[in-house]
Amino acid sequence: MTFGLGTFSAADGVPFPGLVVEGRVYDLRPDFSDTLSMLNDWDTSLGRLRELAAALPGEGVALDGLRPLPPVASPQVLMGGANYYTHLEQLHAALLRKQGDQRSDEELFAEGRKFGRSRLDGEPFVFAGLPRALSGATDDVVLWGPGVQHDWELELAVVIGRGGRDIDVKDALDHVAGYTISNDISTRDVMSRPDAGMADYLMSKVRPTFFPTGPYFVPREFVPDYRKLRIQLKVNGELMQDESTDDMIFGVEHLIAHASKILELQAGDLLLTGSPAGNAGHHGNRWLVPGDVLESGITGLGVQRNRCVAPE
Repeated sequence: MTFGLGTFSAADGVPFPGLVVEGRVYDLRPDFSDTLSMLNDWDTSLGRLRELAAALPGEGVALDGLRPLPPVASPQVLMGGANYYTHLEQLHAALLRKQGDQRSDEELFAEGRKFGRSRLDGEPFVFAGLPRALSGATDDVVLWGPGVQHDWELELAVVIGRGGRDIDVKDALDHVAGYTISNDISTRDVMSRPDAGMADYLMSKVRPTFFPTGPYFVPREFVPDYRKLRIQLKVNGELMQDESTDDMIFGVEHLIAHASKILELQAGDLLLTGSPAGNAGHHGNRWLVPGDVLESGITGLGVQRNRCVAPE
């Protein structure tokens, strides 16, 4: 039996760890106090979860009757960037055009494709997020200023089940507990800092509510091939992102191995794997505004629905 795992709250607002089976959520207390403690001994926990899924405790509650919180109180949030071929081609072509390149769109995209393929000769690009930016799969996204060019980036995210340093690529998937959905909301017009000559990810990417994640994570054993998933995002019903994870440049294994060379991974860490093509810039700079509704999904990992709101 397949199942998901997450953190939920009912009307009383008290969070609890839940086992998700066929659209219903089963309270995992007292077996587990929260999902992070579950991941701290993942091999043992997974065996117990299989037992619970085979003999479901109680009647459960409909998933749509609960508020999904971020599935795990992740100690660290790591983010892969520039990691989809088509997305990178679009970004590189747009940059060349912005810099005054007068070649045809076809020529610019050919140059972008060449640039995207060259990434394999380098290393993955991974940077840090902030756990406090995580929000739930149905929570509102607050479009904080400064900046008004708010963009979406739907991503496959990895939940780490076993930490470590200097992890070998061939062993990396053994460190994966499961997969979930995360949307990396980014404010483009405050990302570049000409005065410092750098990108400002603190300003543009890690504001509160900017990482809707969940509604749950699915154990790795139920996702036989993470490169055969479909990522789709709609804004007010209009399809904006629609891509296969097979377009990923560096796979999950390489991202984990690379990140573990920089820092020690911990159980419960969240690793975003990059966003595919189809951001706001590709849709005529159609930035997010209050009132917009984001509907997002990845094959087998559930769906998100987030309303964009102005700061109070």
